[in-house]
Amino acid sequence: MSDAHRKAFVAESEEGITELNNALLDLESDPDDDEAMDSIFRIAHTLKGNASAMGYESVSELAHEMEDLLDEVREGNIDVDIELMDLLFDSVDYLDAMVSDIAEDGETDIDASGVEADLREKMETGSVSDGDGGGESGTTAPDDTADEPDDAASDDTTAEPADDTAAETVDDDGDDTADETATEAAEQPTADTGGDETETIGIDDLPDEIADAELETSEAVYRAEIGLGDTEMPGVEAIFIMQEIEDAYDRLGTDPAQDTIEDGDFDETFDVFVVDISASEIEGILGELGKVEFASVSPVTPNVDDPMTVAEAVESAGGAGDAESEPTAESGDADADPETAADDESDTAERDDTSSDADSKTDDSSDSSDDSGGGRSTPDSGGRSGPGSSGSDDADIQSVRVDVNQLDELYNLVEQLVTSRIKLRREMEREGIDSDNLDELDKITGNLQDTAMDMRLIPLSKIVDTFPRLVRDVARETGKQVNFTVTGEDIELDRTILTEIRDPLIHVLRNAVDHGVEPPEEREKKGKDPTGNVSLTATRDRDHVNIEVSDDGAGLDPEMLKEKAIEKGVKTESELERMEESEIYDLVFHPGFSTAEEVTDVSGRGVGMDVVHNTVKQLDGTVNVESELGEGTTVTLRLPVTVAIVKVMFVEVGGTEYGIPVKNIAEVTRADDIRTTKGDEIINHDDEIYPILRLSEALDEPSSVNGDGMLLRIREEHRKVALHCDKVIDQEEVVVKPLEGVLSGIPGLSGTAVLGDGDVVAVLDVVTL
Repeated sequence: MSDAHRKAFVAESEEGITELNNALLDLESDPDDDEAMDSIFRIAHTLKGNASAMGYESVSELAHEMEDLLDEVREGNIDVDIELMDLLFDSVDYLDAMVSDIAEDGETDIDASGVEADLREKMETGSVSDGDGGGESGTTAPDDTADEPDDAASDDTTAEPADDTAAETVDDDGDDTADETATEAAEQPTADTGGDETETIGIDDLPDEIADAELETSEAVYRAEIGLGDTEMPGVEAIFIMQEIEDAYDRLGTDPAQDTIEDGDFDETFDVFVVDISASEIEGILGELGKVEFASVSPVTPNVDDPMTVAEAVESAGGAGDAESEPTAESGDADADPETAADDESDTAERDDTSSDADSKTDDSSDSSDDSGGGRSTPDSGGRSGPGSSGSDDADIQSVRVDVNQLDELYNLVEQLVTSRIKLRREMEREGIDSDNLDELDKITGNLQDTAMDMRLIPLSKIVDTFPRLVRDVARETGKQVNFTVTGEDIELDRTILTEIRDPLIHVLRNAVDHGVEPPEEREKKGKDPTGNVSLTATRDRDHVNIEVSDDGAGLDPEMLKEKAIEKGVKTESELERMEESEIYDLVFHPGFSTAEEVTDVSGRGVGMDVVHNTVKQLDGTVNVESELGEGTTVTLRLPVTVAIVKVMFVEVGGTEYGIPVKNIAEVTRADDIRTTKGDEIINHDDEIYPILRLSEALDEPSSVNGDGMLLRIREEHRKVALHCDKVIDQEEVVVKPLEGVLSGIPGLSGTAVLGDGDVVAVLDVVTL
């Protein structure tokens, strides 16, 4: 088994498990949701088929037991109750653990016999003896919080995202998909899709499910005969091919049956029947798939004038749907709609052209793609046209899959290019050479930088899609009733940032359910709905993303926070008296601080919010808490969309150069209006008082100013202060490297920047300075 096949299986399985969890949540909230039930059944069936084709029999057997039970539920023989849902969720946890094992070791030795026995018992008797998913074997479900951060873990560590394989490959359009064998496919010759080799198919040749299928007006059916050639895993290859077709078009069915195909039990070729698509479009899709060695496409029915079955459509067309019987309007039908007839003639002409072009198609796909003399081009040549294809847009390959290591390498090269650009400009200025000629290079470098950053962006949904199950489980553990909503999951963030914020968001969500939302009986006493609300909302604000986690629970009590702070020695009573309410709320980020009365499996150890604060800070973001007693709490994470390359203002202090991110600076002025009040230096700006912080004192540098110096007024959302320096040098975009190891905790420093002359400049953190 190739590594690429295993990765593809793992990625698709992980995506399916996430979908399965969310579909189960939908079914739990509405047992009559037929769409959710169909989705659950389909995903379980796909997992079973994929695992069987790959040889992971333990995964396949568990999915098969789930499928059998779900079939009984769908037939109405078993009710959707809490016992059933817990059992299904436990089963999904086992599947998740097995797939994780396969991702890491290539195999799994997890014993799921206990939960399989419970599934059978539930199906046969309608109940489970112990009701906990343990079954006769006494096994327990794998820890369903294994992908969640342990509150007892060190805050120096950050868990990897649950979707490890999905994080390994990304599309340049942000779409993370399962099939990592695209690289192999690109190296294989284009599939032979010669339409002239198609055999005639009649009513007797059609599978019953196809013959009985209903067609709507103007629909037509096509058969694609697909051959894979020599392959070790025909079932897996077939699954990927059918998924590609199903994602784009309405698939009626297959011959042989889908189960048989997924098991790999077919002789060289199999048939896929699709609706309402031209032959050239199907050929285009199949031609793009490197797994397909041979494909031929033929119409089964003409475009029907009225709703009817496929069998009736074949009969009305003369009993066959071969390449000679194109779906055109009947020439002898005086009542035929002229417009319909014209459209059908156009379809006929297009298919005739396709057929004749296929005759002249050479075996060399590269020659075909170079031929622009009117023949049907290969899918990526852009030469295909026809109904539903304006020009060649539909035929072009719109996205490619790139390993993230290549993206990281590209990004590193861009960083080096930015540094080299700075070095070149400084060298030219030092030699007195006009550097205006570098403006075009600056523009190109900037565009390349933006493109490289955009390629690393991944939608927030990549991590938040797993959160509904998390909230459900925490609510069950704590006896709460919670309605969870997510808004803005399409907002994109840099891959690195997205990976790092998963743990903080999990901590905040767990706190919202455990500490925020009250038990149902307590909420009813307060006149609230017994079901609490927790929401996660993401919004884009220029070059930042704000992620808010809100609950309508009890809220934070400032007086209790003060008592806890004094009790734990975090603050003195006099210090607390001088603090504003927003600063009181920020006490929750202090290490070891917790409002929980007792430690539980969910929370209460006092390290969760500390992890949130430290992680967000390391990402050059901010986190703040707003709360109203009795009404609820909102925790807001403000994060940069991308990392590393930032615009920095360079200043001089005592002969040493330092950098301050431009985004932190509101204004730069001369320091000629400083006043002293009660021994403290201040300035007045728009009737607002700003204290002065002299960088020479904060950084222990000698002041060498020969005058008043310069003031940098910091934006209030970061810190209400004005920084004093000797002089301002200039500003430019630089690559900022974060401090690591023991240096990462130094107050006032956020990272370093390498200048063009090789000098390393410290970049200041204005919040902790």
